[in-house]
Order: sequence, then structure tokens, then C-alpha cells
Amino acid sequence: MNEQKGRWDDLRVVRAIADAGSLSGAGRQLGLSHATVFRRLNEIEARLGVRLFERMRGGYSPTPAGEDLAATAVRVADEVLEVERRLAGQDLQPAGSLRVTTTDTLLFGLLSPIFTAFRQAYPEIGLEVALSNNLFNLSRREADVAIRPAQAPPDTLVGRRIGVIAQAVYGRTELLEGESETHDLTSFSWIGPDEVMGYRPLEHWMERQGLQDSCRYRLDSLLAMTVAARDGAGLAVLPCYLGDGAPELRRLGAAIPELATDLWLLTHPDLRRVARIRAFMDFVAEAVRREAPRLDASNGSA
Repeated sequence: MNEQKGRWDDLRVVRAIADAGSLSGAGRQLGLSHATVFRRLNEIEARLGVRLFERMRGGYSPTPAGEDLAATAVRVADEVLEVERRLAGQDLQPAGSLRVTTTDTLLFGLLSPIFTAFRQAYPEIGLEVALSNNLFNLSRREADVAIRPAQAPPDTLVGRRIGVIAQAVYGRTELLEGESETHDLTSFSWIGPDEVMGYRPLEHWMERQGLQDSCRYRLDSLLAMTVAARDGAGLAVLPCYLGDGAPELRRLGAAIPELATDLWLLTHPDLRRVARIRAFMDFVAEAVRREAPRLDASNGSA
């Protein structure tokens, strides 16, 4: 058993070096020191009697033998994950650990009390939440369930659309004193998304409204934009469930139809019959449906 484990660890080391292109990068992936990775690589090459990487000035480049072994490592890892997902699908009891990925905005403005209620209803399920604007790789079990806005979810995932997120213009109440439906948006300072956030629909909307020159404050998350608007830094387009829930903010005009976004609850096909995942998805879907008026608040106005 120890020998088999050693062979699998060797594959992981070779794959990490090939992916990172350096010993230090491989060490970060594996949680090992640079010296340990160097020693392990030398041991593997000595045992196999073949050089796996060329030591270049810019890093480590795999030889044909190294490419072959790294490809084998990828294939073995995929097969192990597939087996894990199949075995997980045989789980019949709602117990164990569950890793969920969502955005900071959704957790803060919508999901936190829902997650707390779920924990109370299913105390045998341990909940881990990873906040990120990027969709984790559910095929590689980086997360079991994803809850996030999307126009079209990846074809590799299954789930359901659980709501529609409306968005509108918001500003601090004092800033909008006396404003009406005939407001001139270009007369205000604006808060917008930065390039890292990659929120193209909002960027395009602001361009069409001629607001780019008025936007001198850019942030990389909707939650950060909400805080800035709440503090009076300018106007911002925000999800209505956040803007309407902030007493310092006032909505200016109706929701913006072209910025409405579907909210999806997703998992990997092999995991959808796992008891704890099925329980979680059913619970969250029902709870979010009850919050539909807050999400799709399309009729409110200033």
C-alpha cells in the first residue's frame, strides 16, 4: 500500500512541476518546500532512469518522457475523481461535509440567513463556503454546489434557475435629495466596476449612458461598490436586494431590464443524487423563492 501511495505521489509531483513550470510553483500547489520538490524529482528520475524535465533559465520544461508522465497523472487524477463522485452518489443520508461556492455579494445580501437556517435544519451536515467571483471547477471537486448569477451556466453542470436578480441605480439619500425621474445621470459622480471584476454588461450600459467620464471610482466587487455608494462616493448600479436593503441608499428610477441576471443553483451531474446535496439544493431553492420580491424588485422607483 505504501509503495502504491508513493507512486501516486510521484505522479502528483511530476504533474505539479509540469503545470507550474517551476519547483517553487509546484511546491505551492503541493504544500511542500522547494527543496523537497527538488529532492523528490531527483529520486523519481533516478528510479525511472530517465530525465523528466530540462532545467532551463526560465524554469522547468518537460521532456517527452515528462510530458508522458504528466499526462498520465492528469488521467489518473480524473479517474480517481470520477470514482469519488460515483461513490458519493451512493450516499443515502443527509450527513457529512458540503462545500459551496458563491459570491460575497450574495452571501452578505441574501444567503447568510438561509445558510444559518439550513445548518439548524440539518445539523449533521457541515457547511463550508468559499467566496469567489470565479466559478470553481465542480468537476474537480473544488466545490460541491455553486450559487451564482449567470446568463448561461456551463454545460457540464446541472441544476436550476432559482430567481432573477434585478439591478437599479442607487445613491446615498442626501445625494439624491430633490431628484426625480427626469434626472440627468451625467451630472453625478459614478462608481463602477474595474477591469478585474470583468462586469461587461454593466460597463456597456454605462458607456451607452455616457457615464464613463463621470466614473472616477472603480472597485472589484458589487459589495465594495455598495459600501462606496452607501458612504456617498457617487451613484452605482447595484442589485436591488442590496440597494433596497440599505437604509442609507435611495433608488433612482426603475430597475434596468437589460441588466437583470438569472440566479443559478448548480452541481456536478454525478453528485445531484447525494442526500446532503439534494437536501441543500431543495432547501436553498425554496428559501430563495420566498425572497423573490427582494430579488426581482423591478417596480420600485425614486
